[in-house]
Amino acid sequence: MATLKPFRGIRPKKELVKSIASRPYDVLNEKEARIEAGDNLNSFYHVIKPEMDFPDDFDHYAPAVYKKGKENFDRMMREGIFFQDEKECYYIYQQTMDGRKQNGIVGCASVDDYLNNVIRKHELTRPDKEEDRKNHIRYSNLNYEPVFFAYRSVAELDNLIFELIKATPEYDFVSDDGIGHTFWVVKDDATISRITSLFAKIPFTYVADGHHRTAAAALVGKEKRDANPGHTGKEEFNYFLAVHFPDTQLAILDYNRVVKDLNGLSASDFIAKISEHFSVTPKDALYKPAKLHEFSMYLDGKWYALTAKPGTFNDNDPIAVLDVTILSEKILSPILNIKDLRTDKRIDFVGGMRGLEELEKRVNSGEMKVAFALYPVSMKQLMDIADNDLIMPPKVTWFEPKLRSGLVLHSLS
Repeated sequence: MATLKPFRGIRPKKELVKSIASRPYDVLNEKEARIEAGDNLNSFYHVIKPEMDFPDDFDHYAPAVYKKGKENFDRMMREGIFFQDEKECYYIYQQTMDGRKQNGIVGCASVDDYLNNVIRKHELTRPDKEEDRKNHIRYSNLNYEPVFFAYRSVAELDNLIFELIKATPEYDFVSDDGIGHTFWVVKDDATISRITSLFAKIPFTYVADGHHRTAAAALVGKEKRDANPGHTGKEEFNYFLAVHFPDTQLAILDYNRVVKDLNGLSASDFIAKISEHFSVTPKDALYKPAKLHEFSMYLDGKWYALTAKPGTFNDNDPIAVLDVTILSEKILSPILNIKDLRTDKRIDFVGGMRGLEELEKRVNSGEMKVAFALYPVSMKQLMDIADNDLIMPPKVTWFEPKLRSGLVLHSLS
């Protein structure tokens, strides 16, 4: 069963929270972070992307970068911009996007749960990206950013959260991208105990977004255990920061593909080839897939609906049922000769937040030749894959809204 633990959160002053909170480290590069932060020295980008404080050609993975992130945060602690709660608490983090709300419980997940597959994963991680996030934790002894977890909804827990958010929030602001962020501190001992016991009935949690941060946090915790053979299992380094959302409140957006060329084929020959496995229907305007196994394609200024023919998929197989699998096995690999989505430079990926217009733009500019829009993966598909110890193909899930960083931190000491 899953473990959830309260902790003494390190948080910003209420009046400064909007100016501090930032998007996660991995949704923008250091130049974009520099622009967003502007002259705001308290932007949390200075902590999670401290490479922005160095010249463009500076090694992002140099020890000086990690030291700088710690220095930036230590300054904010000294100046009283951040403070630590006096007792262990839970926190409720509500996000509002386009009228849809999702309520997450902020608490500490267990290193043991990660190692024992109680925390279930659906993506592979890259060692270099893991090491980068590990170094931030090693240098700071903090979890700077939470990871984004899901769990199968429990009515009693949902109802408790709905009661708690009737209280006055600690933080309540709308970020520049229009997302609402509302945050409550749960200090009552009886309520904390009830949340812990209800959560202990949940068999598994699932990494929704943040596989690299999850791996880094859990594995640094294991390093600290190994360096402290007398540890009791109760030390803070046995836990790491996560926000846990019920699956019923989450939405996964589409994650689309754009390709540079048609592998030497003319547009008509390409359409003829894909017609072997798909019904191809021209559309007069932007077209978004309306159901599973339907795709849309933009080619030579025209939109098409592609419907996978029977026999091209297996709805009883958690991987074969995925539209990304169908696209790869019937178009990208055999026709366009794109075999490895992780390394092939002829393909790129566009998150659904950017809309179909972004696909048109990439193709119309001449940068890309063809674009494919996919129907979003469901939470059920994600959890089925994780429950079967399977790995999704690359670039399948795009969760929005993203968690804001800098609202609360966890100390490993």
